[in-house]
Amino acid sequence: MRGLTRAGKRASEMAFNAGGGVINWFPGHMAAASRAIRDRLKLADLVIEVRDSRIPLSSANEDLQPVLSAKRRILALNKKDLANPNMMNLLGLVELKLKEAILKEPTLLVMVVGVPNVGKSALINSIHRIARSRFPVNDKIKRATVGPLPGVTQDIAGYKIASQPSIYVLDTPGVLVPSIPDMETGLKLALTGAVKDSVVGEERIAKYLLSLLNIRKTPLHWERLLHRREEFDEEPGHSCGKGSRDSLRRRKRINNSDALYVQDLVMEVQATLCSTAMEFTGNIDEETGLESLIDAQLLALRKVFRIPHRPLDESHGPTAKKLLTLFRAGKLGPFVLDDLPDEIKQ
Repeated sequence: MRGLTRAGKRASEMAFNAGGGVINWFPGHMAAASRAIRDRLKLADLVIEVRDSRIPLSSANEDLQPVLSAKRRILALNKKDLANPNMMNLLGLVELKLKEAILKEPTLLVMVVGVPNVGKSALINSIHRIARSRFPVNDKIKRATVGPLPGVTQDIAGYKIASQPSIYVLDTPGVLVPSIPDMETGLKLALTGAVKDSVVGEERIAKYLLSLLNIRKTPLHWERLLHRREEFDEEPGHSCGKGSRDSLRRRKRINNSDALYVQDLVMEVQATLCSTAMEFTGNIDEETGLESLIDAQLLALRKVFRIPHRPLDESHGPTAKKLLTLFRAGKLGPFVLDDLPDEIKQ
């Protein structure tokens, strides 16, 4: 895991970040929400703090930790593998804690908090489904608004999810700290979608992602995975070579399924990043070499995503947007970006 720390720090210190400045996003609604959360916390019987499993440390709001730690709290790591295979275990724990609290309190107020875009509202809707089956409610159930972008929830919203016993849930806006402590934390929050892309710039975030992948040599590890997939599909050609990419294009012409199209697109992206890394003759241990590789990969991905080249346009915005979409959807694989203490890893 120490290697991950060095990779993240090195990627955050590269030249493409130097001109971008410190990453901070604390609009007016966050300042108001932060004050409101502190005020409502006094009334809450149980707090569910939701964090992103990819950045379980960086997605903690350090300013709120002192008041959160003083409450009865569940720390929920959401987006594990970005498909939530842990969701049922997580909801089981939430149900258990709710039952324990209900035995002590006839009326229960649960507050859900976290940084933007960690899945608070989606978790609340899942709790609704549990409550509806376990504790019937006569009133019409309202659902929390869910969206893929940060900042969807801008006001504290209350929901009654059960009548006997009475259970209320407060959905709170995602709140960051007024000043993100360092560049690396800011880039992790931006990469996972907790900070609006417009604040940082999609090209800058994509270059950070590619620098992490290349420093960790992830594209080279994809070679074995792609080779196994080709053997399964009985397609000829080198797993990271032109033959592989041509076979993917042939398959897309045959399949009309969106799921198969995305699968083929992901394989073509992985094969492209793998081949460019293998064919690169520079030294990625040097910053200039790594930046040259990243530029070559963005140019190659432009062709994969079929983005037309415009004269005098050297930007990679559309390419970066598509690459970030695949990463955030978990299509490129699971990633933990934080360096975790040994006791947590065990």
